[in-house]
Amino acid sequence: MRPNLKTTLAAGLAAFLLAGNAHAQTAAACGGDVSAFLEGVKAEALTRGVSAEVADRALAGAAIDQKVLSRDRAQGVFRQTFLEFSKRTVSQSRLDIGRKKLKDLGSVFARAEQEFGVPGPIIAAFWAMETDFGAVQGDFNTRNALVTLSHDCRRPELFRPQLLAAIEMVGHGDLDPNGTTGAWAGEIGQVQMLPKDIIEFGVDGDGDGHIDVKKSAPDAILTAAKFIQHLGFTKGQPWIQEVSVPKVLPFEKTGLQPGMKAADWFALGVKPRDGDTSFGNLEASLVLPQGRKGPAFITYPNFNIYLEWNQSFIYTTSAAYFATRLAGMPPYERGTPEEGLSDDAMKQLQTKLQGHGHDVGKIDGILGSGTRAAIQKEQLRLGLPADGWATQALLSAL
Repeated sequence: MRPNLKTTLAAGLAAFLLAGNAHAQTAAACGGDVSAFLEGVKAEALTRGVSAEVADRALAGAAIDQKVLSRDRAQGVFRQTFLEFSKRTVSQSRLDIGRKKLKDLGSVFARAEQEFGVPGPIIAAFWAMETDFGAVQGDFNTRNALVTLSHDCRRPELFRPQLLAAIEMVGHGDLDPNGTTGAWAGEIGQVQMLPKDIIEFGVDGDGDGHIDVKKSAPDAILTAAKFIQHLGFTKGQPWIQEVSVPKVLPFEKTGLQPGMKAADWFALGVKPRDGDTSFGNLEASLVLPQGRKGPAFITYPNFNIYLEWNQSFIYTTSAAYFATRLAGMPPYERGTPEEGLSDDAMKQLQTKLQGHGHDVGKIDGILGSGTRAAIQKEQLRLGLPADGWATQALLSAL
């Protein structure tokens, strides 16, 4: 599931002021008898202007899906490296299909860029990454998935609003409670969006009076474009740029951290592969997914929309790179990255880092942001290039 739900400042303040009452309501709203739970959902839907007929139709036959709970409890952790994941996802077949889609639906992509400022390659890359251009959208009943996750008391505050939004979509004629399917966590359609986001950012791209992000490519493309604009994409600016890096560099400044502009990196000897240094005034991070000897990229403020879409660093970097390929850039230089650690060795490293006083979160064998930051600090202390890449040399040194 994409963790892309954001609250406004006003909503956040209201949540803070009403935290105690909201907690009590949430505790009462989840779990227990399913029929009673659904009656509560219906009652809340009615207070939001949904008719009793629509609410009854939306919830008729609703059931708990144990497969959804199994998926939720067994969410896998991200163990592939950037080179492994990007090679699999940014395949030649996907590039060929993506380029054909950009051509065949050129007028739709042109409208997306004109109205929302989002280039076609960015939308097409997400389209490919999420569902293989609509081919694999998920086979979980969306209504039942959201009922299940709302009834479950692990995260009802996240999923109950989505269930209510799905009921609203039934009223609009944009969701069939018995027939609409999608991902196990309730995302729907060719770019996998949650019901609240579809209601707020949905665009009727084909002019048929409905927003059908499952079957209509124009609807899906323009809805994605409007959503990406909402996430903060700035028209005319880059999102990611492949670069080469010198052997000597303040590597402790690399990673997704503020404080540098692209021009600062250029002055230190970082060179854009396409030779374009015209965005030197923009804030920029130098990211090294597999250390200083592997692929290297400068990320610009527009890269933040990828982090809003999906919080996995490997996914977001791959998706951003995919978009550059669709925009005409060549494959990245693989370099010769040092071999990473096995799962068990990574857990040993995390344990050692924790023993040195670093907060790496859960000891899970995953090279996440907390572990990367801790590695950089220890590399710097040990006099090693602080590129945040976990190696056997570092583990031995610790």
